[in-house]
Amino acid sequence: MKKSIKRSLLIIALALLAGFAGLVWLVWRGTRSDQLDEPVGESVSQNSRGPSFEVRVIMPRAGLPLGGILPDWLVKRNDLTPRELRFDHTSSGARIGIAQPGRLQLTADGWELLIEADAEGRVGSGTHLVFPTGLGGKQLRLNCRPADLPRGYLRSITRAGSDELGGRFLVELARCKNADSGKDTNWPPAALTVRGSFAGARPGRH
Repeated sequence: MKKSIKRSLLIIALALLAGFAGLVWLVWRGTRSDQLDEPVGESVSQNSRGPSFEVRVIMPRAGLPLGGILPDWLVKRNDLTPRELRFDHTSSGARIGIAQPGRLQLTADGWELLIEADAEGRVGSGTHLVFPTGLGGKQLRLNCRPADLPRGYLRSITRAGSDELGGRFLVELARCKNADSGKDTNWPPAALTVRGSFAGARPGRH
């Protein structure tokens, strides 16, 4: 009985929110939060003690239920796709696996981000992100990669008076598979954006 009531409330909520979908779509056409030329803030201090990093995964609005207008509690309860996910150096199992001018690996429990870039910092095809999320009403892990022509950058600098690396990155990932089964998910309908920064990383493998 309780399950039936919850389902009815969900249907009513979706029906009410559907009326706003057209307006959201119009706003979406005029603005995008995942533009590659949007400045990326340095959220991790270059003066921090020890290795630190932050990673944000911004989902495309075209891949969100009703264009992303559902409240977060409803999205989480029904294992739908959230607007944004993130992990950082304080996450469980967090680690900087590789730190080189053209290669960066950041991991945590259930997460792995590997960025490969050329000498000019342009992202390469070996870049990928494995992460957990809700999709289609179930929890799964995705393995997402760039399109055939990768878009994004990895910018690294060495801290003055030290060999520690720091920098920032922004990557578009357009193709996702189920990380466990290897099957295509036919998602996302538009590229998702991964952005972040890191500091205090020693060159090489950690």
